[in-house]
Amino acid sequence: MKKKRSGSSFQRLFNFSMAIIALCILLLSVFITAFSTKLFKTERYSSISSASDVFISRFRDEYSVSGNIYSDNVLKLYNSFMNKYEIKLYLYDRDGNCMLSPEQSDNAPLSKDTIKMIDNGKVFDIGADSVSESEPMLVYGDRFSVSQNYSDERTRFYLTAYGSPDEINAFTVKIVIFLCIISAAILAAAGFVMKKYYKKYRIASDDFLRVSEKYSKGDFSERLDIKIGGNIREVSKYINVLADYAANSEETSKVFIANVSHELRTPITTIGGFVSGILDGTIPKSKSHEYLYLVSNEIKRLSILINSMLNMSRFESGTLKPNFTETNLTELVIQTVLMFEKKIEEKNVEIIGLDSDRLTAVADANLIQQVIYNLVENAVKFVNSGGTISFSFEKNNEGICIIAIRNTGEGLKNDEIQKVFNRFYKTDASRGKDKTGLGLGLSISRKIVHLHNGHIVVKSVYGEYTEFSIQIPEKQD
Repeated sequence: MKKKRSGSSFQRLFNFSMAIIALCILLLSVFITAFSTKLFKTERYSSISSASDVFISRFRDEYSVSGNIYSDNVLKLYNSFMNKYEIKLYLYDRDGNCMLSPEQSDNAPLSKDTIKMIDNGKVFDIGADSVSESEPMLVYGDRFSVSQNYSDERTRFYLTAYGSPDEINAFTVKIVIFLCIISAAILAAAGFVMKKYYKKYRIASDDFLRVSEKYSKGDFSERLDIKIGGNIREVSKYINVLADYAANSEETSKVFIANVSHELRTPITTIGGFVSGILDGTIPKSKSHEYLYLVSNEIKRLSILINSMLNMSRFESGTLKPNFTETNLTELVIQTVLMFEKKIEEKNVEIIGLDSDRLTAVADANLIQQVIYNLVENAVKFVNSGGTISFSFEKNNEGICIIAIRNTGEGLKNDEIQKVFNRFYKTDASRGKDKTGLGLGLSISRKIVHLHNGHIVVKSVYGEYTEFSIQIPEKQD
């Protein structure tokens, strides 16, 4: 049903487009026909006017000599002009009486209204009921005077010339036929192109509906074709990206849950083992304080991990609000490093820089400790055995507090540096050394630092070291 609706929609669009094109062609054809006919009609009037003017000039010459309208030369001139130019000439005296006409029976006098019109100037018109009652004629009228035998006395005459509109009608018919042929060709070409164009988009629309229906049922095995151009191509690309994301989300969720479970189980197992050992006497009372200290660190680690996951959700919803207080940043770093004391000893790592001067800033202590925890955890994880983790604390002239954490080791590649803050991203080295990490630590850390109006920066030389620096203002506005 969806495919049928899509096809009918495009068919209606095609019909509407063709109707608009046909209307535009019709209007343009009417304009071209009217304009061309007017030009041809003007040209025909000009031809009649020119022939009449030449006749008047020749008539003056003949009449001034003979003084007789009906002389052989005048009549010969009169008939030759009508035959040559295919016009009918009527000559009237000053009172409008017909003196020369193509037929003897056609000698009606010139009306007073026509005389008045000619007296006011040359006449161009369509009419002449007195000449032809069956069809209109092209009419040209003029007044002229002739002197006889070089005398001062001048005789006034009126001349009307009538031309048949047959040529104009024939020209109009030819124009209409020509425009009909051209219009039909244009409509056929437009229909062919648009049908092909709409067919392509109809297929794309049908595919979109079909694939979208599969997506709605949780089947992300198919992708939209992006060969079609325009905005549909861009929309299809974005939908394909969303489909890829959705297809991977279930697997990502499974991995995320598994990793979270492992990350939570590890400190819980450690805490449970130590507590059980103290209670059943496996751990001597003399060492209970030492193991309780380890339990305390594991609980802190567990708390930071849980807070990180909760904060990620709060980040996504935009509900996380920092609790700014005066915070000893140096002390936070020292407390965090102690949580990794056992792992640091196992890898024989040298710690440098914790004896620095006290550095304080207005910050949310819990959130900043999460950032420090994530960075120290990464440093301990990727430092080489027998390597060095160094810390530096400083405040620049602009009131920015900077904590830098550097570890020797493999370092990051250039392409990895651009991605380390992406959510769920893990480097090749991380995948090998950390099978259960969530890939959220640096992403969360950057969000926390941004909440403090600061920046987190990474520098690395592959094969030598990696350094992360936290830069936050000493005071918050």
